[in-house]
Amino acid sequence: MNTLTIRRLSERVGAEIIGVDRDTLLDDKTLPDHVLELLEEHGVLVFRDLHLDARTQVAFARTLGDIDTSPGHHAVEGIYRVSLDTAKNTSASYLRATFDWHIDGCTADGDIHPQHATILSAHAVAARGGETEFASTYDAYDALGDDEKTDLLGLRVVHSLEASQRLVTPDPTSEQLAVWRARPPKVHPLVWTHRTGRRSLVLGASTDHVVGKDTDESRALLDDLLRRCTRADRVYRHTWSVGDTVIWDNRGVIHRAAPYEPDSEREMLRTTVLGDEPIQ
Repeated sequence: MNTLTIRRLSERVGAEIIGVDRDTLLDDKTLPDHVLELLEEHGVLVFRDLHLDARTQVAFARTLGDIDTSPGHHAVEGIYRVSLDTAKNTSASYLRATFDWHIDGCTADGDIHPQHATILSAHAVAARGGETEFASTYDAYDALGDDEKTDLLGLRVVHSLEASQRLVTPDPTSEQLAVWRARPPKVHPLVWTHRTGRRSLVLGASTDHVVGKDTDESRALLDDLLRRCTRADRVYRHTWSVGDTVIWDNRGVIHRAAPYEPDSEREMLRTTVLGDEPIQ
């Protein structure tokens, strides 16, 4: 394996990986395990100037695990095109919900578990905005006091597509509501106890209410936890350059995109490494 340099990007989350090029991704058979270990440790990995083409990105993603091959507005299977340009992504309106903090997969159809990891590569960037922010939900749990950890362990939270979409479309049409409500809500523990024994908080835009608490009490609790999790000193903010690739651990990291103009040329190619661990 080529020598890698690991440079921490913040005190709590994120590391830049130096010493990997496009050829190394596919030729070094020891790299995938190392990347998964670093992902567990740092939550977010940044590779600058990789300039991955879609097929190489998918090929590398497959070395990390099974991937999502659902249609993604792109010719290459396994790629989802992230763009607010409706000519490039006909579901662009839903992407505005990514401007709020979230974990991917909390409201997925059926029994699909949240994804393990996400790979995102920049093919065009916004003139203004479009940065991506990350915060560790492992760190957020670890920072709680012992009594608070005990209080939160038994709580369950309803997550819904409607909750996340209402943040960007507060006055939906009846047609929009019907589409959102066609996806059944999910109920998840507020504290995710992982197979590794680590614990994280399950927070973000999809949270609707805490089971057994009234609306105001639920919202106050969830908003307070999210605010503390995403305090400035706990966030890594990535400013994109064309050619950057970022991988994050979706099981222990929440993320959001900074808003950018609907007519922006910003275009990201996303590949999802599927998860096999339920929130429990």
